[in-house]
Amino acid sequence: MLTTRYVTGAPNWIDVGAPDLDGAVSFYGGLFGWRFRSAGPEAGGYGFFELDGRIVAGGMRTTPEQGPPSWTVYFQVPDAGAAARASEQARGDVLVRPEEVLDQGTMAVLADRAGLPFGIWQPGRLAGLGAVGRTGALCWVELHTADVAAAAAYYRAVLGLETSAVSFPGGSYTCINPADEGEDAMFGGVVPLAEDAPHTGAGWLPYLAVDDADAAVALTRELGGTVPVDAADIEGVGRVAHLADPHGARFAVLRPLPRQG
Repeated sequence: MLTTRYVTGAPNWIDVGAPDLDGAVSFYGGLFGWRFRSAGPEAGGYGFFELDGRIVAGGMRTTPEQGPPSWTVYFQVPDAGAAARASEQARGDVLVRPEEVLDQGTMAVLADRAGLPFGIWQPGRLAGLGAVGRTGALCWVELHTADVAAAAAYYRAVLGLETSAVSFPGGSYTCINPADEGEDAMFGGVVPLAEDAPHTGAGWLPYLAVDDADAAVALTRELGGTVPVDAADIEGVGRVAHLADPHGARFAVLRPLPRQG
């Protein structure tokens, strides 16, 4: 389960890059009720999406040279430089070298063996997101990749992540959690990229909690986004839909089942 008690290997930040930041602010504000706050002129246009006064995501304007519009998932590390070196040793890559972000922390962007990007964050004054696991906030992350075993080996070497198989009707699901934290700390999964479902796309997919997945689907279309995967029930999990904002950045929403006990 995602919490703000961030430990090594846990997701502690997400942000979206868009060619039109005002358009992204309008879309996500309409969908989740987020408000945008600039981080100030020294941050180069970067800012924070907030819900009830708590940071739930970051946002920035990006150019075509920086790649297509997308969401990036960041994971906590105690030493960004060491994690970058570990990525190279594990046959991954370093797309953006570790750099300090004012006095807030140190970030870098890495790529796994399949070339799929993700971020790392070494906290300074900023530990991570102010809210997770609640409506309108990050509640799960998922890696879609062609080689689950290779991904599991890479992320164990770089982030110390542990994997376990959970049985579902018709198959199993590979869950991930930080090292030595156990099943209660599961925060995501690794999914084999379906050859017959190219709309899913490879890469890390952030899930945001909603009270009504079908309403989120309808509102996404109304706000100019698209719905690569319509809302559907997943037994034992909840109701899920894969969405994309008007610029094409992919994310998912989840109406989780009530917790038992």
